[in-house]
Amino acid sequence: MKAAPQGTARRAEIVAAAARLFDERGYHATSMDDIAAAVGIKKPTLYHHVQSKTQIVIWIHDELVHDLTDRLQRRVADELPRPEILLGVMDDILGLLETRPGHLRVYFEHHREIPGEEGRVAREMRDRYTQTVRQLIEEGAAAGEFRVENPGLTTFAFFGMCNWAYQWYRPGGPLTHQAIARYFWQIFMSGIATGPQVLEGHADQLGG
Repeated sequence: MKAAPQGTARRAEIVAAAARLFDERGYHATSMDDIAAAVGIKKPTLYHHVQSKTQIVIWIHDELVHDLTDRLQRRVADELPRPEILLGVMDDILGLLETRPGHLRVYFEHHREIPGEEGRVAREMRDRYTQTVRQLIEEGAAAGEFRVENPGLTTFAFFGMCNWAYQWYRPGGPLTHQAIARYFWQIFMSGIATGPQVLEGHADQLGG
């Protein structure tokens, strides 16, 4: 295997160190001095590789959204069943809680701090990812696989189930991320009511 270019390797070190510090201390409480020390270099050397903390956020965001999008698009291209693709999306997001928790925190909490044109591009990447999932839900509904009245709201519910987990999930707990993903997926696909009679007395509140 070819060794990575020195600049690429150093960038990976900076991103990994910064993501860990952002997760542990918070983005605003982490300085460029802290990042340089974590990488084991002097601050002037750090600035030789990266302009600012904002640039590191852009790197983290782009790396994560490209990874998530690539995984999703491969499943779509392989024509996997739509329910299986949705399970895979949940597993992807929850899996990052074990492999790259700092990246995920930055992705959720600091993407709005990406300025100007780069911020616009970041929003477009996120929107494309979300839209692909929405399209799967719409296609499943059209094919009679899913019971969906509001695809947009259903998509928000889908992501809401797993996107908040970074606030409470801790690796090494009694459940693996795969187990949590499957549990969330089962709730999303089937709900928790044992039958329609459970909802009959609440139709007005539910808008039915």
